[in-house]
Order: sequence, then C-alpha cells, then structure tokens
Amino acid sequence: MSVSQGQKALDVSNAVGDYLKAIWLLRREGRATTNAIAARLGFTPASVSGMLARLSEMGLVEHVRYRGATLTKAGEREAIRLVRRHRLVETFMIEELGYGWDEVHEEAEMLEHAVSDRFAERLAVLLNHPTHDPHGDPIPSAKGEIPRTPDEHLSRLTPGTSIRVSRLRSQDAQVLTQLAAAGIVPGAVVKVEEHDRVSGAWHVVVERESHVLPAELAQYVRGELLS
Repeated sequence: MSVSQGQKALDVSNAVGDYLKAIWLLRREGRATTNAIAARLGFTPASVSGMLARLSEMGLVEHVRYRGATLTKAGEREAIRLVRRHRLVETFMIEELGYGWDEVHEEAEMLEHAVSDRFAERLAVLLNHPTHDPHGDPIPSAKGEIPRTPDEHLSRLTPGTSIRVSRLRSQDAQVLTQLAAAGIVPGAVVKVEEHDRVSGAWHVVVERESHVLPAELAQYVRGELLS
C-alpha cells in the first residue's frame, strides 16, 4: 500500500500524528519509552501515558508498560507518510526558497500537517524524487520504502579511521550550525585522529583542517566507514 493510499484509510489529528512520528523516529534508534517520547515532544510522562492509551484504543500503537511503544501497521503507515511530507518540505525550502539547512525544521513541522499527499507528490516531482533531505535523512518513498543510509557512528570510531558523512542526526539549529562551521556536512570525509577519554572530545580532520568536536556534537555525525 502506498503512502497516499494509507491516507484514505486513516484520518488523524495533528497531535496524534506527532506522537506516531515521534515513536517511529525513536524506534529507529532504540526504544520509544514514555520518558523518551515525553522528552522529544516536550510533554510530561503522565500526559504521554494517557495519549499512548488512546492510541492503543485507536489501533495505532501497542504499548507494553516498561518496554515502550511500538506502532501497528496502520500507525507506521501514518508515521512514514508524515516523515515523507516533512523531509520533502525541508528539501523544497532549502533548494527552492533559499532557507538555511539549520532553520527549516520548525516550519516543516507545521507544514507537514497542512499539505496534502497530492501536494507532497508534486514536490517530489519538482525536486526530481530526492532520496535524502539536506540533513542526509532518508525520504521514504511514496510506497513507504526507506532508502538505505550508512549509519556508522563517528563516536564509535577508532583513531586513524574515516567516514564519509551521510547524515546529521539532529534538528537543533545550533548543533547543525556548529557542525557546518567545521565542514561537517553530508558528503564530507571526516578522519578521526584522537579521542580524548578525559574530556570526551574527538580530534578530527575535515578537508585537511583539524577540529575538536565535543562528545555532544560527535554523537550526531553518521556516515559510511571508509577505513
């Protein structure tokens, strides 16, 4: 079933959609616990627990206490549909409207609920069917397929190894600005020279220039292992 077909079978509110997308994104990294969902959406754990119960009644989420939430097939279709819209909108805003890649997330969060699937597919055609957004995040296809994206963690590398950056796993404008200032953007090659185990900082080389990345920045850099 395509993403657009899924829309015909499911009509959810913006709030429900935000929860489904948050669970989908968290599950891509690990567990979607009540506390993790609360932190991502800025709600209290108590309010999240109430919404998870509602989503379970709607047949969109399966929630096992202390084990976190998982999406049903219907919930996953809706989450992927929103992720596709969001990432197409971000790509359009940057490539066609001149937005900075560190300033599009909040507007895309609002627009993903406002545009139709038809509009999203027109964007896809206009943009020549991109597989990844400017942050390097994969754009699900209209059929809900997720493009392969190398996801080696920079913070797990050993000195002397390199990665070609495929994505930056953050939507925080300050984080993206700091990484871009060091030349760390999708497509860049980053070589690890040293890991300071006391401070946690990573000493790296990008385009023959040395940089020091605090651990809180290095954790967001993902890519393809080169050596």
